Amino acid sequence: MTEKHSNPPHLKRVLGRWDLVLLFVVAVFNLNVVPSIAANGGVTVWLWIISLLLFFWPQGIAVIELAHRYPGEGGVYLWAKEVFGDFHGFLSGWCYWTNNMLYVPTVMLYFVGVSVYVLGTGHQSLADNKAFALGASLALLALLTILNILGLGVGKWLNNLGGIGTAIAATTLIGLGIFIWLRFGTTVTTADFRIPANPRFVLNSFGIICFGLVGLELASVMGDEIRHPERTLPGAVAWGGVISGFLYIAVTLILLVAIRKNEISVLQGIVQAVGHMAGRVGLSWIIAPFALMLSFSIAGIGSAWMGGSARIPFVAGLDSYMPSWLGKLHPQYATPYAALIVQAIVSACLVVVNFLGGESVQATFQKLLSLAVVLQLAPFLYMFGALLKFALTETAVKGRYGKVTLAAAGLSGLVTTTLGMALVFFPAQQITSLWLYEVWMFGGTLFFVGLAAFFFFVYGRRKALRLEHVGTTASVLPAEHSSAR
Repeated sequence: MTEKHSNPPHLKRVLGRWDLVLLFVVAVFNLNVVPSIAANGGVTVWLWIISLLLFFWPQGIAVIELAHRYPGEGGVYLWAKEVFGDFHGFLSGWCYWTNNMLYVPTVMLYFVGVSVYVLGTGHQSLADNKAFALGASLALLALLTILNILGLGVGKWLNNLGGIGTAIAATTLIGLGIFIWLRFGTTVTTADFRIPANPRFVLNSFGIICFGLVGLELASVMGDEIRHPERTLPGAVAWGGVISGFLYIAVTLILLVAIRKNEISVLQGIVQAVGHMAGRVGLSWIIAPFALMLSFSIAGIGSAWMGGSARIPFVAGLDSYMPSWLGKLHPQYATPYAALIVQAIVSACLVVVNFLGGESVQATFQKLLSLAVVLQLAPFLYMFGALLKFALTETAVKGRYGKVTLAAAGLSGLVTTTLGMALVFFPAQQITSLWLYEVWMFGGTLFFVGLAAFFFFVYGRRKALRLEHVGTTASVLPAEHSSAR
């Protein structure tokens, strides 16, 4: 044991400020969630603004404050552990990790739906071909896993390429939308921005919007891989946040300008909008290159979340709450390869189940996304709770922000996060069976939380007893050998 702690595994510091800005853009600004939100109409623009003010701003405060107080690898896992104790740290990290096992398959689905447009007109039906969709999803999953095992020095280029692809795709979409609006006008009216008579489906959108705005904490999960994090992180958070917030609102408005809300596909809505607008101005040829850029963006999203969340079981493996081999680094590339492989295997199983299920692809997408929202937002309860604890219990300023700022950000973020988690239990309009949806949501939440409790209280305790027994045996043997001599 002494040798293990005297020579801890080291991760390489390869991420600079603009690497982080692009990482934030590709991780926070996820085009794949926008169509499912925009499908509920213009009222969602107000939800974006509310979420940016009451959730996203507090998130930036929390990330900078907690990363300053507790620098190092682990992020949400490390922060909750230091502030609230071991179990809360493990539960926070567990939810953050397992959410991505649900979210990555939705990224695979979205990738398949978009990438078929690269092949040209007439190939869109391939997205409904289960054999093709399954093969393409698993191939992308394998590629992302390999790149992240090779290290962030390699994998970051896919993240950066994804950020560039996101910027090009968003710029094209917004540019076309503005041109169409100036030339043809729009059918969107002020009535589209009013709360509908039956707001049930809109309620689900609020949780997904909060989910869409997470990601600023991702770089802190890789805290030991950032160059000069004290100077690098605050500026990157600010730039990444401003760019992502603007892009979300702009793309939502453009989708509503281009397509009627009832016609927006949750999987292909972005390409659908570009195709519709490009066709009106005689630029249909741009659909294939646009889909290619968007495919890069989606691949970057998958890579960013896969690589970032895999650091959680890596740290938990070192802390003995999960199998210790999860904490192993690759001997050549110094990456948590075991955690990455396990995550890829579980995600692959979910992708397979995704295609074998009897429900429609869009309904499956929404179910996976909704449960991912609950698990993803759980760690933010701890983040915002930590800010409130600092504000209420500390007599002097110990971090970057004063007590008033910490209290305001903590309370705002905590209330908004709780509301977002609760409202996502209301089904989206693509869900056909309310009963099955609620069983999936409540059952899935209880299953993952129960599994976390098992690993911490049962597996962790057994492992601690084994280590204690080994230590006792090692200390007794020398005495026995000495008396025998």
